[in-house]
Amino acid sequence: MNGIEMDIDGTTEIKRHNSFTIPTKRAPISKRKGRERCHSYHSDGKVEAPKMSFRVVRSSKFRHVYGQALKREQCYDNVRVSKSSWDSTFCAVNPKFLAIIVESAGGGAFIVLPHNKVGRIPADHPLVGGHKGPVLDIAWCPHNDNVIASGSEDCVVKVWQIPDGGLSRTLTEPVVDLVYHQRRVGLVLWHPTAQNVLLTAGSDNQIAIWNVGTGEVLISLDCHPDLIYSACWNWTGSKLLTTCRDKKIRIIDPRKGEVESEAIAHEGSKASRAIFLKHGLVFTTGFSRMSERQYSLRTPDELNEPIVTVEIDTSNGVMFPLYDPDTNLIYLCGKGDSVIRYFEVTPEPPFVHYINTFQTPDPQRGIGMMPKRGCDVATCEIAKFYRLNNSGLCQVVSMTVPRKSELFQEDLYPDTLSDEASLTADEWLAGEDAEPCTMSLKGGYVSGRATQLTVTKRNALATPRDRERDRERDKDERSPTPAARDSQAPTPAAATPPPAFSAMVVSAGPHAAPRHRPRARQGRALAHARRARQPGAHARRRHAAARLQRHGGECRPSRSAPSPTASATRTSARPRPPRATARRPRPPPPRRRPPSAPWW
Repeated sequence: MNGIEMDIDGTTEIKRHNSFTIPTKRAPISKRKGRERCHSYHSDGKVEAPKMSFRVVRSSKFRHVYGQALKREQCYDNVRVSKSSWDSTFCAVNPKFLAIIVESAGGGAFIVLPHNKVGRIPADHPLVGGHKGPVLDIAWCPHNDNVIASGSEDCVVKVWQIPDGGLSRTLTEPVVDLVYHQRRVGLVLWHPTAQNVLLTAGSDNQIAIWNVGTGEVLISLDCHPDLIYSACWNWTGSKLLTTCRDKKIRIIDPRKGEVESEAIAHEGSKASRAIFLKHGLVFTTGFSRMSERQYSLRTPDELNEPIVTVEIDTSNGVMFPLYDPDTNLIYLCGKGDSVIRYFEVTPEPPFVHYINTFQTPDPQRGIGMMPKRGCDVATCEIAKFYRLNNSGLCQVVSMTVPRKSELFQEDLYPDTLSDEASLTADEWLAGEDAEPCTMSLKGGYVSGRATQLTVTKRNALATPRDRERDRERDKDERSPTPAARDSQAPTPAAATPPPAFSAMVVSAGPHAAPRHRPRARQGRALAHARRARQPGAHARRRHAAARLQRHGGECRPSRSAPSPTASATRTSARPRPPRATARRPRPPPPRRRPPSAPWW
């Protein structure tokens, strides 16, 4: 609406420009006076208004996203959250399980709960506890929902296999131990596209990239002068973004080990975080020189000049940016805060648009974000968070876009990340890059059966040619050719006659136990030998010796297993001597001393 034109006395023309959007109700008096002050009158009798822009509301389908906490019966209660002062989220979620770092005596542990086990958790619930020190960070494998990695103060990274349905007893044996760091390990991060590639960072300022399938270190990076706060892969997994205590953010090519660019992110001395967005931009959170929390958006080419920097508040908690690449929404969750702020990143200025804030009465100690595969598409749920409170309650918060239709909303759910890997660890190490595998959420997502993680240790003295040969053999075993499949087909077993009985030679002597006798004969011989060793069994000894001499050191075939060649065996054996008709008389019993005789 450019203005309102009306005729007064047929000669005067009045033009009014409204600088406000037309409300549904009558504007208040203060606004009406403000409109009147905007009018300017000219000497020719016309009333004109200055050219002013409209107040246009930004069009976005996520403007009305709201958060809703589930009831206490649908949450997890009585969870002893870890009291460690390490800056970590203490929580990891996937479509099957919820993992929380908890307090444990005698070492570190974390609890793993299936999503259907809600309510009050018993105090003796099984844990995953194989670490000798407190657990600092945990991360689920994006390509296997039953595999989780944990880093601890005992300088060891452990990879665990969780069975479907959860734990029935405390798990203390990991699949593999990854030992490299000299000080505590506070960061574990899986590769987004390569199978079994894990990044770990410790307080020794070292970054190690592992091949979990072989348990060996692929790459070691030593380019940080101080403690590493955070790390993040880009969309294809070809670049690495880190933040350090020296206030710098670095973009690193991990396979070359080179720092491509670095810059000071925030002037504050407290911890900072940085993440890669889907299209390559860099989003950071940190503190200003006056200890005010702020966020910034940057381009990888010019890290020194942020596109936008906004100060939020003066709280002390570190802000964790949680990113949804499907909707380009960023959720800021601070440790000790009771709010979750969410923003939308768009190509239009100011580029980072504030949407809303989810408010809760209790401060949060940790938080975990469910992957998009685990969201409920029937209720237009675009994100789900698991907030850890100091009271032991794990609160579930659902972020929903209000829609009237119950059909699948394709604009809210584009193809999202799937649980399949695009590359193997060896292919990624050789320099290959690939986009992550995606899947459609139409009809919902159903978790598959557990896949067992196998670890094959490699020979440390093997040459590159031997490793290439092993790699080709593994590839052939994964994808056999049709000829190999035909050759691997089972062949019917040929009908073979029963094996002939062969006479077994028994070692001479009453005390020797035969090794190759039938079980019944061997048992009888052992019984005879045992009785022959008893004191005073002279007659039994003589009978055993006579029996062995009568059989000539050989045993007769078993009656329970006749064979067609038994007759040939008997004829070929030594002829048995005839059995004696008269038996030797028993010796007289020893004379007993009369009871009246003295003992001497």
